[in-house]
Amino acid sequence: MLSRRQLIAGAATAGMVAAANKVAYASPRWGRLIVDSQTHLWLANTPERPWFGKEAQLPEPFTIERLLPIIDEAGVDRVVLVPPTLEGERIDYVQEAVKRCPGRFGIMCRIAIDKPERASKLPAWRDQAGVLGVRLNYGSPWLTNGTADWFWPAAEKANLPVMLLTNGQNSLIGPIAERHPGLTIIIDHMGISTAFMRTTQTWGDEIDNAVAGLARYPNVSVKLSSIPLFSTEPYPWRDTIPHIHRLYDVFGPLRCHWGTDQTNSFAKATYTQRITQFTEEMPFLSENDKDWIMGRSLMARLRWP
Repeated sequence: MLSRRQLIAGAATAGMVAAANKVAYASPRWGRLIVDSQTHLWLANTPERPWFGKEAQLPEPFTIERLLPIIDEAGVDRVVLVPPTLEGERIDYVQEAVKRCPGRFGIMCRIAIDKPERASKLPAWRDQAGVLGVRLNYGSPWLTNGTADWFWPAAEKANLPVMLLTNGQNSLIGPIAERHPGLTIIIDHMGISTAFMRTTQTWGDEIDNAVAGLARYPNVSVKLSSIPLFSTEPYPWRDTIPHIHRLYDVFGPLRCHWGTDQTNSFAKATYTQRITQFTEEMPFLSENDKDWIMGRSLMARLRWP
């Protein structure tokens, strides 16, 4: 007899494939759907719209007007907008992007994890314009002190996808995935935060062991994003490819999602290079694999119409 986890996993996989097969690509440049799993947008820090205690990744605001020509030139069909930490829980600006370009942008909102009363909002979370799910980052200490215990069952019940980045705490995600098999968890940036990378010389082992180990949970997938940031080499950043290959081997193309997180390594690469690293520099990927990784898998995982 199949377990509850196996039943949910089978249904989810079938649903993913069915949903993705309905998606037609719109990018004549690439001949496939290209969906960026993460980009930040933000406005200037002003008294009328103050930041929430964190410096931006670039000295100038990264606005809709800056993003649109970049993705147009690169032939990108859709982009997941993740409001940066400095925005707090505000989503009005990313919703402006959704309004200006219907169907092109989706949003993963932040939530105050220390406010369990937010649980009442989750059932209608996706009723907000453009909103696809929740994004959480830097799990210390709320992953270990019980602060987030209310969130996982509430998000599972509301059927909300969750993008998650920890600071070297990927091993803690497994028990959450085990307890909540109906919760869609997407690990950001191969599971490596900037802070963890800069303070831990063995961050590659975290990818190859702790993050790869999460592949045993069908409800967990991984974003192959922010790649140039992890490299000490010029394009095509060959020192990152073994880690990408490792995650591809264990998660498979239906649970790997390409992305840029471009503002975190803006000067290191063009947008097009971030695409062609995957489409031209990884011979272990078949054309069908690329179709999934470059867009179809994320569309299906997020149930993005």
